[in-house]
Amino acid sequence: MWYGLSSIAARFINYLLTPFLTYSHHIKTSDFGKMGLIYSALPVLNVIFTYGFETAYFRFSAREEYKKSIYSTTAISLFITTLLFTILLWFNQTAIGDQIGLSTFPKIIQYSILIIAFDTLSTIPFARLRQEGRPVKFAFVKITGISINMLLTWFFIGYCAGKLENEPNNIVRLVFDKNTNPINYVVFANLVQSIFTLILLFSEIKQIRLRFNIRLWKEMMLYSLPLLIVGLGGIVNETFDRLMLNKWLPGTQEFKEGQVGIYNACYKLSILITLFIQAFKMGAEPFFFKQAESASPQRTYARVMKFFVIVITLMFLVVALYIPIWQYFIGAQYRVGLAVVPILLLANIFLGIYYNLSVWFKLSNKTIAGTYITLTGTLITLIVNYFFIPRFGFMASAWATFLCYGTMMVMSFIWGQKHYYIPYAWKKLVAYMVIVVLFFFIHKGVMLLWSNNWFGLAVATLLVYVYCWFLLLIERKEFKKLPVLGKYIK
Repeated sequence: MWYGLSSIAARFINYLLTPFLTYSHHIKTSDFGKMGLIYSALPVLNVIFTYGFETAYFRFSAREEYKKSIYSTTAISLFITTLLFTILLWFNQTAIGDQIGLSTFPKIIQYSILIIAFDTLSTIPFARLRQEGRPVKFAFVKITGISINMLLTWFFIGYCAGKLENEPNNIVRLVFDKNTNPINYVVFANLVQSIFTLILLFSEIKQIRLRFNIRLWKEMMLYSLPLLIVGLGGIVNETFDRLMLNKWLPGTQEFKEGQVGIYNACYKLSILITLFIQAFKMGAEPFFFKQAESASPQRTYARVMKFFVIVITLMFLVVALYIPIWQYFIGAQYRVGLAVVPILLLANIFLGIYYNLSVWFKLSNKTIAGTYITLTGTLITLIVNYFFIPRFGFMASAWATFLCYGTMMVMSFIWGQKHYYIPYAWKKLVAYMVIVVLFFFIHKGVMLLWSNNWFGLAVATLLVYVYCWFLLLIERKEFKKLPVLGKYIK
């Protein structure tokens, strides 16, 4: 709960940059597309830089013989490899720029390399806070860093760019060049956030000792290398569609970047589900590993899955049925892509369920299974995007995401039940997903009869109410067991 709320708060502050940037006349649609390309490449580098060691840290920190050395061993390993990877990337900036279509923006490439380096160095101190159960410090550092990012972005784009546009200002010119593309300053603000975050984690960094356990490191590497492939495949599935749009769409470079910008903005309308999934991941991973030591962890995992699906299907309705309101989260020029939002919402539901299901191969040390599942999803992503982007544009990317995560979810469930059985109430959970999709189509059908926004919102509210009543009816006993809700349910 603590980690979830703090992560949601931190990411929501970050998401507030989306309406600010998409409504700003200083940021063109093609510029927002360039940002989409940047932030599609950064997660790939992040996975390579961390190579699954965060999950390995949680996995091995529970073992008594490694408790004294695991923190320093993990931190030293990441520090050495981060230094090597950063030097390697720094001397290959041109090649990186060519690959992601930003060869004319060398400063952005440099900022991005440094962002990845500083973020990697923060990974294990953050993991230590989670593992030790210190959510207040975790929340403070996360929210403070992102708040600095947001304030700097507003300062550069909202204040400096506007000030120089209306009047010459010698003081502003010291920090802002109007001839430089504004997205340089957006990425620079992110770099300041990464540096400041590392500074705030100084007390955790001070606890690192020159203590390196070779035996532990080898075990962690054997455990985490399959997770590296899983992570890379996951990032390809999650963010590479922007890069593929930029490469495989026909038309001018500005048109392609504009389409990437539209898709990138509409992707962010799945904000509620995305926030919840990310927050869930933050708290669930250490929780799952700790529960593995209890008498019957499988029943706990099944119960967690049930509540997860209940919450996430309700979120689907709240976003999908209220798109006439959510659309104002992005600028008018980006709303031509709103048709992808329900597809991406369902895709993210599949992804969230997959994160729950993945506990089986992480606990049974069969991480190679995660590799095969993710590579299958990656293959689907590449094939669908390659063959259908030239004809259907970003709609092909949305359906590729849907098919990819849906396949991964089904594969993980079938495979996992054979090797690490968990008593999921899967028929009931599938029924919940089918019901919300039916409600969505009922709403669409009603809107075809009378296309009135106020009427549409009234019907949406009625459908959400009906679904909540239905959940309460079916899951009354489960809700009664919850400390927060139990006292309100008779």
